[in-house]
Amino acid sequence: MEEKRVPITLYAEMTPNPLTMKFVANKYLLINDQTVQFESGAEAKGFSPLAEALFNFPFVDAVFISGNFVTITKTNNVDWDFIVMELRDFVREWIASGKDVLVMMPSKTPKVDEEGESKTPRKTFAPNELDEPIMHLLNEYVRPAVENDGGAIDYVGFEEGVVTVELKGSCAGCPSSTATLKGGIEQLLKSNLEEVTEVVALSE
Repeated sequence: MEEKRVPITLYAEMTPNPLTMKFVANKYLLINDQTVQFESGAEAKGFSPLAEALFNFPFVDAVFISGNFVTITKTNNVDWDFIVMELRDFVREWIASGKDVLVMMPSKTPKVDEEGESKTPRKTFAPNELDEPIMHLLNEYVRPAVENDGGAIDYVGFEEGVVTVELKGSCAGCPSSTATLKGGIEQLLKSNLEEVTEVVALSE
């Protein structure tokens, strides 16, 4: 049986993070504002065949998928000029062939390191009356700009004046993400919600 091919265009776009490149497709890969990030082939196994295949490249360090784009983080030892065409062709061919991008969303269980040891479980937050207004502000004013840069921001929780968010994709580890967090997001929330005193990023 001949596999069904879909006409796909895919272009590469630089992000504020020099280690990440955003590969934008002309079709949606994930829907309903879903985002998923993998930091190793072991993490991707059983969840994202595309991410698992990308980790076979020795220079791929992390894979983030959202909406109509894939953000790839590379290792430090190779320049984008040597690998961007290869990665672009690989992702475009994968999507055009109709292969699975994501078969199952990973659960929020603690991640494991290379030795199989569980990383420190992430802190949990009790529901708060400010959850909804904070999420509204983030979705309205922050999310579009962050996605445009090849990343994502997830609201984690609010406690004692402090808003905790999680940065993914190009925003994770980006040199300018701290400035964005403090100068942009924190100012936005503080000026709209007097209960907010600080915004911090979830540390893995």
